[in-house]
Amino acid sequence: MSHTEYILANARVVTENHLCRGSVQVIDGRIAAVDCGPCRTGENRLDMDGDLLLPGLIEVHTDNLEKHLIPRPGVIWPSSTAAILAHDIQLSGAGITTVFNALRVGEFDDDDLSNHVLDQSVAAFRHIRDDDLGRVDHLIHLRCEVSDPGSLEMFRRHVDHPLVRLISVMDHTPGQRQWTNLDKYRLYNRDKKWTDEQFAAVIDQRRELQQRHARPHREAIITTAREHGIPLATHDDTTVEHVRESVADGIRISEFPTTLEAARLAHDEGMFVVMGAPNVVRNGSHSGNVSALELAERGLLGGLSSDYVPVSLLHAAFIINRHGFATLPEAVSMVSGRQAQELGLADRGRIDPGRRADLIRVRPQQDGLPVVMRVWKGGRPVA
Repeated sequence: MSHTEYILANARVVTENHLCRGSVQVIDGRIAAVDCGPCRTGENRLDMDGDLLLPGLIEVHTDNLEKHLIPRPGVIWPSSTAAILAHDIQLSGAGITTVFNALRVGEFDDDDLSNHVLDQSVAAFRHIRDDDLGRVDHLIHLRCEVSDPGSLEMFRRHVDHPLVRLISVMDHTPGQRQWTNLDKYRLYNRDKKWTDEQFAAVIDQRRELQQRHARPHREAIITTAREHGIPLATHDDTTVEHVRESVADGIRISEFPTTLEAARLAHDEGMFVVMGAPNVVRNGSHSGNVSALELAERGLLGGLSSDYVPVSLLHAAFIINRHGFATLPEAVSMVSGRQAQELGLADRGRIDPGRRADLIRVRPQQDGLPVVMRVWKGGRPVA
């Protein structure tokens, strides 16, 4: 690698614990020095004009890729690589430099379609990594629908892939967890245009599948994840019993708990509680679940995920700060440093000497919207 050196000067630098006016020196893709005080001078000095300098964002669970892989119902984009690169542009533009792409493993779709999309996506991610095509560091998060009959076989086919760095277990059987409210479930699936009789039949079928598959699939997936040393997350815990089951299974990450009582117990048990950034930006859950802002106010929120809207990740952190539920460094850590710590990414997530120079230049607007002006991954400009 050729030698590169530059200084990002006259910035408001957001470190793990402080916000200070200063500069950051980058040498060969790493942060070499962070100076709070008089700005450094040098030949390769880039003036930030007082803009904020933040660590690159880390996204732990995004479904945004599906919009590009399947842009309309029944339409599978011919090139998975092209779909991922379109997704990649959105992520980098939103200030995200590391992403755990949540790939569906099951979830009641046509088995052939689900297998095709999953297999093609995993192959495309390997191609993008090997040829260094992405602006963002792409990792894989296998989100496993334990009630789906085919999910365990799909999971076993890909768990050995080197990019698989997170596994979550979920159960979207209607009538519990995220879909406790069946009216919300029917509204979410309105494009299927079920009659009352068809809707009742779907509910009965899904519940029967849950009885047959959920427990054995969950146990097998958790056991395999442990054997591979891959972090585990649980999804949509709703009751105290759900959380206790997750704790007993050794799961450390609680994604999108749907109730205050579940979030509180998960936090008290030492789990890393992750909520959706769209929940924060919209000031409420689209499924009628607990407010992420309420969890932030109560000190129960560990981190955020953009879920289905990449641009929401940074915006949500600034909203939490504006409400006074966290300092700016604390709020930024919810979308960078804390994720890095929980998922074993010791080389990024903070603006510290020695860490990878994943950085974003941000200019807040009068209405509080943070606008990403520039992005560096490993010291290289990518957006």
